[in-house]
Amino acid sequence: MTDKSFKPGDAVAWDHSQGTTQGKVVRKQTSPTRIKGHKVAASPDNPEYIVKSDKTGAIAAHKPGELRRR
Repeated sequence: MTDKSFKPGDAVAWDHSQGTTQGKVVRKQTSPTRIKGHKVAASPDNPEYIVKSDKTGAIAAHKPGELRRR
C-alpha cells in the first residue's frame, strides 16, 4: 500500500503512452464511478484521484502510485 496522498488543487504529473502530462488533482475518489465511459473501481481501501490535464482539460482517474508531485 502506498502512503501517497494528494489534496484538491495539488499540482501533479503522470506518464502515459504519449509521454508525461501535468495537471491538478480535482478530488479523491473512494467509490466506484465512470469517467468518459470507463469504469473507475475506486473504494475507501483503494482510492483513485480524479485529475484534470493542464493542457487539454481532460478528466481522468489515476491510482496514487501513478501520480507524482511537481
